[in-house]
Amino acid sequence: MFGKVYPLRVYGKPAPASGSMLTGMAEPTYRDASSPVEKRVEDLLQRMNLQEKVAQLGCVWSTALVDADCFSAEKATGLMARGTGQVTRIGAATGLRPAENAAFMNAIQEWLMTETRLGIPALVHEESTAGFCARDADQFPQAIGLAATWDPDAVGEMAAVIREQMLAVGARQTLAPVLDVAREPRWGRVEETYGEDPYLCSRLGVAYVRGLQSDDLSHGVVATGKHFLGYGLSEGGHNHKPAHLGARELREVFARPFLAAIQEAGLASMMNAYNEVDGLPCGGSAEILDDLLRGELGFQGTVVADYATTLLLIVSHRVADSKAAAAKMALEAGLDVELPALDCYAELVTLVEAGEMDEALVDRSVRRVLHQKFELGLFERWGVDPERATIPYQTPETRTLARELAVRSLVLLKNEGELLPLDPATRSIAVLGPCADDVRLLQGDYHYPAHTEIIYKRQDDDAGDILPRSDTIAFQAGPYYPPTVTPLEGIRAAVAAETRILHARGCDVQSPDPSGIADAVQAAREADVALVFVGGRSGLMPDCTVGEFRDASDLALTGAQQRLLEEVVATGTPTVAIIVSGRVHALPWAAEHVPALLYAWVPGQEGGSALADVLFGAVAPSGRLPVSLPHSAGQLPIYHGRHWPVTGGAGPLTHNYSDGLAAPLYPFGHGLSTTTFEYADLEFGAERVAPDQPLEIACRIRNSGARAADEVVQLYVQDPVASVVRPTSQLAGFARVPLEPGQSRRVVFELDPSQLALYDRAMRFVVEPGKVLVRIGTSSTDTRLHGEFEIAGETRALEPTQLVPTRVRVE
Repeated sequence: MFGKVYPLRVYGKPAPASGSMLTGMAEPTYRDASSPVEKRVEDLLQRMNLQEKVAQLGCVWSTALVDADCFSAEKATGLMARGTGQVTRIGAATGLRPAENAAFMNAIQEWLMTETRLGIPALVHEESTAGFCARDADQFPQAIGLAATWDPDAVGEMAAVIREQMLAVGARQTLAPVLDVAREPRWGRVEETYGEDPYLCSRLGVAYVRGLQSDDLSHGVVATGKHFLGYGLSEGGHNHKPAHLGARELREVFARPFLAAIQEAGLASMMNAYNEVDGLPCGGSAEILDDLLRGELGFQGTVVADYATTLLLIVSHRVADSKAAAAKMALEAGLDVELPALDCYAELVTLVEAGEMDEALVDRSVRRVLHQKFELGLFERWGVDPERATIPYQTPETRTLARELAVRSLVLLKNEGELLPLDPATRSIAVLGPCADDVRLLQGDYHYPAHTEIIYKRQDDDAGDILPRSDTIAFQAGPYYPPTVTPLEGIRAAVAAETRILHARGCDVQSPDPSGIADAVQAAREADVALVFVGGRSGLMPDCTVGEFRDASDLALTGAQQRLLEEVVATGTPTVAIIVSGRVHALPWAAEHVPALLYAWVPGQEGGSALADVLFGAVAPSGRLPVSLPHSAGQLPIYHGRHWPVTGGAGPLTHNYSDGLAAPLYPFGHGLSTTTFEYADLEFGAERVAPDQPLEIACRIRNSGARAADEVVQLYVQDPVASVVRPTSQLAGFARVPLEPGQSRRVVFELDPSQLALYDRAMRFVVEPGKVLVRIGTSSTDTRLHGEFEIAGETRALEPTQLVPTRVRVE
C-alpha cells in the first residue's frame, strides 16, 4: 500500500574462534545451530555457574560501557565479566547515528563473545512506540494517533519499518507496544496507548506485534507488551497509582489486548505495570505474572521489569524491606529480567548460597532468557554491517508511510457550514498558535527527540543507574530531530503562489502570558480564514504538559491558549482550531463556538504535510476517535459501553448530572468526513446460531457525496440480558473502506460468538444463550443499521485462549 520496505537483515557473523575460554575444546551442543533449541538451552544451562546465571537476568546501560568516546573494555570487564542478559538502549540514550550505533553494538557483542567464559551474546533492547527511538529513525504518529487511524494493516507496515531499522543496528528487543486500555484521560501516558476500547487495542496491538516479530523471530525483533496489568485506569489519573478493578473487569477489558497479542501474534515478551491491583504490586505478584499471565492467558515468553520495578517494591509499594527481599519476591512472581541495570537481582547469588531461595527458580528464568536468544539466532548472527545500517532510514517509502498514517489519524470533530476543505487559492490565511511552526511539539513522549530530553536535559544525577547521562561528545543525546514538516511549512507548500500567509505564535502552550495574542488577533482580522494550532508539549520533563509522569487534574487547554482561541473567534474571521496534543482535552467552548475542529494528536515528522493534505482537500479526513472526549474532567471516567442511555428527558430519573450532561462531548468512534455515506441492506447469515457457530453479518456502504474518501464502518453488539452486568455497547468489528464518489461496497463481518463471552457469577468463561443486539454505523452513537440474532443452545464454557477475532472482508 505504501511501498516496499527495503529488505535489510542481520547478516551472519560467526562467533570468534579465539579468546573465549572454550577455545580448543570440543564444540559444545549449545553452539551447534542444528541442534534443537531445548537441547542447546539445557546444555548451556548445565555449564553455567550461579553468577553467570544471575548475570543473564540483569542488564547493563549502554552508556556505562563508554570511555573517551568509544567502547571501553575496562568498563566492560567491571560490569560484564560474567556476561549480561541485556544491554539497555543504545539508540534511545545516545546521539549515535545508525552506522555508529551498529559499530558500538558490534563492539559490545564481540567483547562478550570473546572475553567471557561462555561467550553468550546480549540482547540489546530499545523503545519504539511510534517509531524506533533513535537518531535518524522515522518518527510516525504517536500511538493514540495510530489508534485514530483504525487501520491495523498500516500499523503493521509501520512496525515492519521499525523492525528493519532496529535489525540494521542489531537491536533485537523493543519495549513496545503499549497494550494498556486507557480509561483515565488525566493519565499522561494515554498518548502511548491505542485508546479506551479493548477490541480496538487488540486489533492494532496484534498488527504491531506481527509486523515487528515477523513470521520467524530469527529475522524479527522481540515485541514487549506493556504494561501488565490495569495501568490505564489509575487512581486519579496519577502514574503508578493503584487500579481499582475487580477480577472480571481486569480479565474482560484490561487483559484482552494482551491475550490477543499472545494468542494471535505470539507475543514474545511482557513488561509488568508499576501499579498495584487490589493490593498486589504487578511486578511482585505471582497471581498476576504467573497464574493469570502464564496460566490463564497462555504466555510463554520472557517477563521484563519496567525500569526500577524491583526497587519500587521497597520504596513505593513497601512489600519488601531490602533489595534481597525485593529480588526474591519478584523472581518468585515470575519477573525474569531486571531492567534497566542489575541491581536487586545481584542479591540472588547470596540468597541461593544462603539456602533462602531454590536455584531452580533462577534456572526457570534463565531458561526463558536463553531460549529467546537462541530463537533470535544471536549466537550465530550477533553482529551487523555498519556500512549498510543507514539503508532503511528516512527513505521515500518510509516518509510516505509516515505521511499516510498522519493523514489517517486526523479526526474532524466539527465542520460547521462545510468550512473544510479550504480552497488552496484562498486569498489570505492566518496561521496562528504555538503548535503552528514548532518541530518539537510534533513529537510524543516516546518519539526520539522528546524522549532523550531525560538524558540531555537532566540537571542532577539523583536518578543514578535509572537514567545515566553520557558526558562523552559522540554519545551525547541531542537534541536531534528527524526531517520534519511543521504545519506552517505544509500549508505554505499546499497553497497557491498568490496566497498570503500571515503567521503569529500568539502564546506558548504552557505560559499564561497573553502578550503575543494581539499580534495573532491582528493577523486573523487581515485574513479570510484563521487556522489556530493549539495543544501541548509531550515528554517526561517538568516543562511538558503531557506524557509519562505528566498527569493532569484539568483537561482544558493549558496556558493562554483558550484566550487565544476566544479572541481569534471574536474577530469574526472563519476559524479552524487544530489540536496538536497527546492529551485527551475537554473542549466544550470550542465545540460550541469554533466553526471547525480537527484533532491532530501528535503526528510526528510528516504532521505538517498531512494536515495540509486534509485542510485543503487533497485527502478527505477519515480518522475516528479511539477515546471519548469529555465535557469536563468532572465526568471521568467516561468511555463507551458503560454509559447509561441518556435521553435528555426531564424528570427525577434522568441520568444526567445536576449541572451538566452525562454523555461525552464527542463519543468513541466519532469522526466526520467531507463527503457523505449511506448504509443499507443489513443481512444476517442466520437468525439463530449455536454458541460455537460463526455468523456472517453484512451491509452495504455507499459514498453519496462528491469526494473520494474512506469510511470506517463499525460493528457494535450488546447482550441485553445476561447473568452478570454487560456493556451497553461493545465494539466487535470494524473496517476501513475506501470509496469513490457514487461507489458502493459490501462489508461482511464474520462474528464468532466468543466475542460475546463473559465471566459468569462463578467466574467461568462462557458464551450464554440469548438474544444479541447488533448495530452498525459510523460511531458508537451514530449507528445506521440495527438488527438482532439469537445464540441458541446450552451455555458453552471455553478458555480465554479460544477467543476468535471478527474477520472482515470488503467486496
